[in-house]
Parts: sequence; structure tokens; C-alpha cells
Amino acid sequence: MSSSARIVIVGGGLAGAKAAEALREEGFDGSITLIGDENHLPYERPPLSKGYLAGNDDRASMDVHDEDWYAEHRIDLVLGTAATSVDSTTKEVALVDGRRFAYDQLLLATGSRARTLPLPGAGSHGVLTLRHVEDSDSLGSAFGDGRLAVIGGGWIGMETAANARQKGVDVTVIESADLPLAGVLGPELAQVFLDLHREHGVRFQLGASVSEITVTDSRTTGVRLADGTHVEAATVLVGIGAQPNLGLAESAGLQIGSGVLVDASLRTSNPDIWAVGDIAEEDHPFLRGRVRVEHWANALNQPAVAARAMLGQQAAYDELPYFFTDQFDLGMEYVGHAPPGSYTRVVTRGDLAGREFLAFWLDGEDRVLAGMNVNVWDVVDDVKALIMSRRPVDVDRLSDPAVALTEVSRP
Repeated sequence: MSSSARIVIVGGGLAGAKAAEALREEGFDGSITLIGDENHLPYERPPLSKGYLAGNDDRASMDVHDEDWYAEHRIDLVLGTAATSVDSTTKEVALVDGRRFAYDQLLLATGSRARTLPLPGAGSHGVLTLRHVEDSDSLGSAFGDGRLAVIGGGWIGMETAANARQKGVDVTVIESADLPLAGVLGPELAQVFLDLHREHGVRFQLGASVSEITVTDSRTTGVRLADGTHVEAATVLVGIGAQPNLGLAESAGLQIGSGVLVDASLRTSNPDIWAVGDIAEEDHPFLRGRVRVEHWANALNQPAVAARAMLGQQAAYDELPYFFTDQFDLGMEYVGHAPPGSYTRVVTRGDLAGREFLAFWLDGEDRVLAGMNVNVWDVVDDVKALIMSRRPVDVDRLSDPAVALTEVSRP
């Protein structure tokens, strides 16, 4: 590609920064403009509900690169100003302040925004979401109020509950399902996390529906459930998931599903536009279907594939989905893809009651779709190998900790 070529990246998070980094590492010498709507340098988001919220990580440790790195690598940063539209005919990105940036190739890394509740009281003081560093700061400060209600028993909600409880906060998690994390882990493993939190004093309202956020003198006082129960709280975290930011992709006329439809190289329906991270709904070469994953690993790893493809190289993103969590004394890694309805059973090995075990989601032919290691380490590569082999396993050997994972496949 010519040294006069112009690449614009929209998205000031991890994915945007890693895309700029990968382009330079692959030898691109043209102009790179990175546009982000936050005033901060691009930073990683997992610490917002993990180490940074807990007070274990300092603010600078979240930044993907320091300011000098962008200058040294000739990355033009345009921060604190949102992009509002993409004109794919003139090949320009318009910003809210009226500026327009021309591109030869465009990479969208616009991420997601926190879902909100359209309920009475939802806009009152003390009702928070967790998506930006300021949100994490506000939430951490609110721990001092002593009483927290978390609406939503997903990863954000459960990690926040654990951090708050460890600081002595009175915590109630309100979840519409019968178990927290059930949509991700299924009932077999979700119970492990429910038991863990209850042992540490977290209270739960399960199978519950929220009717309003109660307010006195413009300040939150708690959450009213549909059955009339009132959960007292000075702070309410709404952790009901994220919504991909698809506005720019729609303005560019790109094909959209649950996200921006991309091929294995992360290229969209427009040959000059790529999409990575939360918004990318990829035609995954290994999983043999479209997958959109809102996890850190995609934001970290997809940009390098897109960068190579943008520069004319053969490239495909075939990494398995991966995520991790730390809650109280439980550390966990999950790799693979086993959405509800895709698996027939879950097999465990190790000490389930003692929370030191592995779990495997199997299909009807006893092939491993996904695996999770809980307080057992250095096994992710072996679990990946089981998944990637597509070979059926011997379930008795899989469940036996004395048998190496490399020896559990059927002959």
C-alpha cells in the first residue's frame, strides 16, 4: 500500500489501539488517524469491574500505550469527539464538531454501550452503569455508602458484587433468571457461582422482575420488585448487558445482523471497511457460523488479523472465544463456544465442591465444545486442543483427573 494511503480507525478502546499498533508492525507507512469519543488515551475495560475497581490496579496500568508511543509511531489521536456518520461514497468520517476525515480504508472498533432500564427512577442520582473509567470511579466511591443493589447477574454484576462485598458493602444481586450466569454457563455450573457469593454474604433476588428504582429527594433509595419487595440501596448498578454501537456501520450502509457482518478476515460488506471487537459478527472458519463475542480477547487479537488483511495479506481470525474472571477466591478461564442449546451435557473433573476443577461442554457425539478451568491453571492450551481436534472423547477418562487431557480422545 502506498505511503500516501490514509487509514482511519474509529474507536478509542483496546481494539482501536491494537489495530494502529498492528498496522505499524506490519510495515504500513501511511497516515493513521485514531478517533475516540472519550478524552482518555485508549485503555482496557476488564479492570473496570476487576482490579481497578478493587483498587489493585492503578489508572495508568489500564492504558494500552502511553502518549509518547502514539507520537513515536505517528498515530494521529482525535480524542474526546464522537464520530457521527460514515459516507462510504466520498469515503469520509464525519465528527460531531463538523470535522471530516477522508480515508482510503476504514476500521470500525466502536465497541458497545451499557444497556439501561426504561423504568421510573432509572435516571436518579445513585443509579450507575459500568462501561467507562469514570463509571468505575463513581462505583468505587459509592462503596462507601454501604449498601449496593446490582440489577443483573452477569459477569459485570457478579464481579462488582464480589469487589463490593470484599470491601464490606451490603450487596443484593437481582436477577430475572433462576441462577446468575445461567445464560453463559448453564444451570450445571452457574450454581457454583451462586454458592460462592452466598457464602461471602451476597444476597440474591432470583427470578425477579424490577418495577422501579425508588427515589427520595432525587436520590436513589433502592429497587422495587414486581412482587412488591423493596431492596434498600444507596447505589444501584444496572448490569444487564451491553449493546453494540452500530450507528456508524448503519450510516455506511454495511450489512448488519446482531453486529456488523464480517468475513473471516474481518472485512465488512464494503471492501474498504473492516470491523473488529464487540461489533464484529464474524463468519468464523472453525465454528462454522456467525459469532459475535463481547470479550476482551477479541478486542486484543482481532485487530492484527484485520491489519494484515487491510494491507493485502491472507489472514483469517480463527481464535476460539476466551474470557476469564476472578471473584473472591475463585479464578476461572473459559475457552470455546457452547451457547444454550448447542451442548447435550457437562462433564467435570476434580473437586467441584472445593472449587478446584475443570468442566467441559460436550455435543451429542461427545466432542468438546468448550472448557472451563476453575482454580486449575496451565491447561487452556490442552483444552483448546481438545476442541480444535473435533474428536469425540472418552467421558470416563475425561472426568478422571489422573488421566492427562492429551489422552482422553477416543482412538
